[in-house]
Amino acid sequence: MKPVEPANREPASREAARRRRRLDREVRASLRDVSVQVSLLNHQVRGQLELRGTDLECLDLISRDGPLSPSALARRAGLHPATMTGILDRLERGGWIVRERDPADRRAVLIRAERARGAEVIRLYSGMNSAMDQIIGDYDEEQLDLLAGFLRRTAEAGRAAAQDLAGGPAEGR
Repeated sequence: MKPVEPANREPASREAARRRRRLDREVRASLRDVSVQVSLLNHQVRGQLELRGTDLECLDLISRDGPLSPSALARRAGLHPATMTGILDRLERGGWIVRERDPADRRAVLIRAERARGAEVIRLYSGMNSAMDQIIGDYDEEQLDLLAGFLRRTAEAGRAAAQDLAGGPAEGR
């Protein structure tokens, strides 16, 4: 004999679909909130360091992926090379970066982050880094692997969407 669903209850598949839609909205809303909160944190850091927004983003790219050529950095940042020149000039004047000759091609220039100034940035993000240490500590290895994959794929989707809006090919696609 088949159990009878209560009149005020949806079939299990519809209920599961509603739960899935609710979780989808919750994940998207949380990602938007993370984006806003990190943007506000970055705004505070930029103010403390007296950097412009794009300058801090380029400094982060150089710190993570450098040394880079100015053209490679412009591509990664999605900026015009002329814009990149101004950013690099400001970062160099501030002691954030160093321009060096590429040992493989003496005509080319590579940009690297100045390590001494990096400690300043790390200090300003220390509150967030400490909070992240506590949050990450609440998850086991399998959960962290899932989260890392989700965040990596989300970042890749954002990179591709930005490239599509800029009208250029996305790196790594």
